[in-house]
Amino acid sequence: MSRIYNESEIRSDYNKLTKLLISKGIHITTMESATSGQIASLITDTEGASAVFKGAMITYCNEAKIKDGVSPQTIDKYSVYSKETASAMAECCRKKYDADIGIGVTGTMGNVDPENSDFSEPGKVYFAIAVRSDIFAYVAEIPVQNSRYMYKLAVAKEIYDKLTEHISD
Repeated sequence: MSRIYNESEIRSDYNKLTKLLISKGIHITTMESATSGQIASLITDTEGASAVFKGAMITYCNEAKIKDGVSPQTIDKYSVYSKETASAMAECCRKKYDADIGIGVTGTMGNVDPENSDFSEPGKVYFAIAVRSDIFAYVAEIPVQNSRYMYKLAVAKEIYDKLTEHISD
């Protein structure tokens, strides 16, 4: 059975997440490709987020990922759509912004990426969460959504679910 994603629930989840980060003084950043800043937007929709949100990078093309620190060898060896690339993205942004947590996300939404068609699988998204010296990498299979916006929110929910496992109450 396909998972149903609800925008208001996802927004509520991120509101709770941001408040938790603020209460614990945990700094976070993102390097986003497929979600093109949606995760950063959801985090910063909560008042006071500036206390914990260090900044973000939107690296929609391979060139941008490389300019922001992802090794071209990682992309060449594993492809831009891989746990390895997502992990490199998470670690690059975490280090660049000196944050406690970095999130990297790459993948394909509802259509094949013409620039990376050999590795592009619609609905398959890779993300990683760098928590200090640990990196946790995941792959999510997103069912067909009715818009790119809903794909982004679906990925945000998948990231939220895993991220909260790495932030102890």
